[in-house]
Amino acid sequence: MRNIKLKLVNLPTQILCLTLVLAIGACSDFLDEDPDNRVEVDNLEKAAQLLVNAYSLASPNFTDWMTDDVQFTLGTTQRLSHEQIYKWEDVTTGPTDADTPDFFWFQTYEAIAHANEVLQLLEDLPVDTGEDQARRDAIEAEARLTRAYGHFMLVNLFGQHFDANSNSDGVPYIKTPESTFLAEYERKSVRRIYSEVEDDLLIGLDLVDDSFFENSGKYHFNKNAALAFASRFYLFSGEFIKCVQYSDQLLGSNPENFIRDLTSDRFQLASASVAEYPRLYTSPDLSSNLLLIRKISLVQRTDFAYGPERNFYSSLFGSGPLGGLNDERENPAFVKGLNNVYPARYEGLFERASLNSSVGFPYYIHIAFSGEEVVLNRAEANAYLGNFDRSIDDIQALSEKRFSGGTPLLTREVLSDFYNSGNDLNNILSYLIFLERRKEFIMQGMRWYDIKRYQLSVEHDLIDGSLIQLNEDDRRKALQIPQSAIDVGGLEPNPR
Repeated sequence: MRNIKLKLVNLPTQILCLTLVLAIGACSDFLDEDPDNRVEVDNLEKAAQLLVNAYSLASPNFTDWMTDDVQFTLGTTQRLSHEQIYKWEDVTTGPTDADTPDFFWFQTYEAIAHANEVLQLLEDLPVDTGEDQARRDAIEAEARLTRAYGHFMLVNLFGQHFDANSNSDGVPYIKTPESTFLAEYERKSVRRIYSEVEDDLLIGLDLVDDSFFENSGKYHFNKNAALAFASRFYLFSGEFIKCVQYSDQLLGSNPENFIRDLTSDRFQLASASVAEYPRLYTSPDLSSNLLLIRKISLVQRTDFAYGPERNFYSSLFGSGPLGGLNDERENPAFVKGLNNVYPARYEGLFERASLNSSVGFPYYIHIAFSGEEVVLNRAEANAYLGNFDRSIDDIQALSEKRFSGGTPLLTREVLSDFYNSGNDLNNILSYLIFLERRKEFIMQGMRWYDIKRYQLSVEHDLIDGSLIQLNEDDRRKALQIPQSAIDVGGLEPNPR
């Protein structure tokens, strides 16, 4: 297998080859086939089934190892890729190594390729009845939403944060199935990618129809998930009025309906078990979980990589104006290594290669969008817009289902007294929301985007006691484009 030159295969087909490498140890037979050979899809149901593969298998949660939420962890297995990510170095281990930028790049473009395949097929499939048209529209909606989401995630990892006045490099936005061997690509600007994402997102929102998902709606881009996507998109792009508008469409005047109640008897009973708690936390039955995606990953393993240091973890959940109450987000937590912990959010699952096989893939169920995120998005957007009371109301609704041991109360006066900042509610709320986002999504792959959005610096300790730093405007915040994409796709690497 070492003689196979992967640079001879274009980006999506390269992933197929790599998948075969993992499955059967060789891809010579694959290379004998027409690289443009595709599954024949001749009806709407087959098109809908093909969209199962339009959700990337790669987890974005490896980004947590680059944040200020983790410290050097003693007593865990740390692969070369883990060390490189922790030190903000360009990862060199290749696209088959899960929980790396390369793996995320190729798996996500592979998912996008399936969405594009479906969109092209829909152009040629006959529509005989009104019911067929409705089904076709629903399939198109899901394909466009998955394509938009894939590119949105890619540009936020491999480009700098969105700036309306900047033409910094983003990623290729691929809209058609590949028909060219050794195709080359162009990196569009971050601003252009956001525009392309918005086009697909809005069409998807207009066409999405939950009635075709039957009992598996949380594993598809349903209406609520699409609204949550719009909420995040417009927050990240700085269009706060639109962020509030789409958040309102989901939450209405009762945001508590989309917040899991960690103070409830159900969660309190589950907290006694580090196995039951993550199963409940990611349950599709919870109204707070809007989109769930299966991810091949080791991030949920407590014997790998890095986690929050115990003292830091405890102090984080004891901070803020409600620090005198018990923050139920702190527990339960796994022990991670000799000095760190890991919040119990994901159930470690394993897929066997066959019924009798002892090998396969570790995975977990990823919460791609949640009601809690939309609540905090709306609170942040309203704070920027000067709608301070609305912002406080949303944080209050979240706090009532997070803190026990008393009645949480957030008012202008409480916040001004705690932060000793007089009437500067804009800064107070920005800091509080940033803190709440950190607590709410710790080790769920969200902190990295906030570090980029707020232009924060990060400091990491090493085993020898020395410190390394990622600066506020550090170029390394845009992850490096995979080397094979540079060699084959003709893409320019990110500057270092």
